[in-house]
Amino acid sequence: MKVTLESTTKIVHLIVEGREVPARIWEGHTESGIACHAYITRIAVADGLDASEFERELVEHRRATPEIAAIPTRLII
Repeated sequence: MKVTLESTTKIVHLIVEGREVPARIWEGHTESGIACHAYITRIAVADGLDASEFERELVEHRRATPEIAAIPTRLII
C-alpha cells in the first residue's frame, strides 16, 4: 500500500509504553483515493544523507480538515 500524507497543525498526545508522547496528525490518501490520517511521533532521514531540504519542508504544516481538527486531545491520551 502507498499513502501520501501532509503534515497538519493538529498535535495530540498519545500514551506510548506508559509515557505521554506528542504526535502530529498527518492527513492524506491511499493510492486508490481512500482518505486516511496518521499519528506521527517521530520521523527521520537515514544517517549519512543530506537532510537539509527535508528539515526545511518538515516545518510546513497546513490546517487540519474539520474532521481531524475536531478530534479532542482528551480522547487520545
